[in-house]
Amino acid sequence: MGETLEARVRSALRSVRDPVSGRDLVEAGMIDGLTARDGMVQFAIQVPRERARESEPLREAAEKAASSVPGVLSATVVLTAHRPQPGQGAAPPRPAGPAPGAKAPPGQGPMLLPEVSAIVAIASGKGGVGKSTTAVNLAVALASQGLRVGLLDADIYGPSLPQMLGTRERPRAEGQRIIPLQRWGLKAMSIGFLVEEETPMIWRGPMVMGALEQLMGQVEWGALDVMIVDMPPGTGDAQLTMSQRVPLAGAVIVSTPQDVALIDARRGVRMFEKVGVPVLGLIENMSFYCCPNCGHRADLFGHGGGKREAERLGVEFLGELPLKLAIRELADAGTPIVAARPETEEAQAYQRIATRLREKLADRVGAKAGPKIVIE
Repeated sequence: MGETLEARVRSALRSVRDPVSGRDLVEAGMIDGLTARDGMVQFAIQVPRERARESEPLREAAEKAASSVPGVLSATVVLTAHRPQPGQGAAPPRPAGPAPGAKAPPGQGPMLLPEVSAIVAIASGKGGVGKSTTAVNLAVALASQGLRVGLLDADIYGPSLPQMLGTRERPRAEGQRIIPLQRWGLKAMSIGFLVEEETPMIWRGPMVMGALEQLMGQVEWGALDVMIVDMPPGTGDAQLTMSQRVPLAGAVIVSTPQDVALIDARRGVRMFEKVGVPVLGLIENMSFYCCPNCGHRADLFGHGGGKREAERLGVEFLGELPLKLAIRELADAGTPIVAARPETEEAQAYQRIATRLREKLADRVGAKAGPKIVIE
């Protein structure tokens, strides 16, 4: 049997030499997490932290070598820094997130997504609160109002956009640029479009951050009015990367009404405040349950906790969204309810929140939208 694609890529990387050690990348043990599947190649290059800034040409050379291997459709290469050795001390604290239009901190390269007028993170303190469903429907709602909208799935470990957008199509590559998929009036990208559905992303934090940066920097997003970023739950590496590598216009926190979820929502609000990102508001999801047969309403998780918490934290309460069977069924089927059933009350609830977001971003995206798009 012939060599596997992974073996051929590894062989090609022997032609790339580390300028410091003089050894090739494979011999020097600098290649980490190399995977090759369906023509998509991904790996990281380990370099000392102090060499991160000067190693970009090395990364580009490795990416070029991998891309030149027959059978490779796209190569994604990231730099990942060694942890400090014992006795070296901890790494210096990273600076807070930049204000809109600010330059990146020294050593981090230029700010990403310069053609996007406003970037909004849809976040939650914990998983299971319906954040991804909310992000997708808000993005579709903004697109239906005439804005040019991008949707980025920043959850590297648990991407959900392929399911919720109803496509497993592979993005195509043009040179070293990846063309985002277009669905429901959006430009969309997720790591889930690049790997098999059941492939676990067993990556360390620096690799996750590098992959996220390349989903922003190597994808041909073009000029957009708004980018909605579906963040992973919690307050970890992805949140820091977004706050430091793109000029976030703000964050929206999604929570359910009960106290357990609201405790984590508080952490999310305070985290964005600490990194200098304004919190645009809080959404109470699964605010109440409506029986699909009789229409009876029940407050399964309590009701009004999100509004009270928003008042306590001093952020705007953007609205409440119901727990309805149709929202879940249509999300699982890849047809967001805003697009599939725009006449329903729940779709209109998403539209109202999207309109309020557009008003808050008016100085960036323009007070008036373009022609209204009707999605059939």
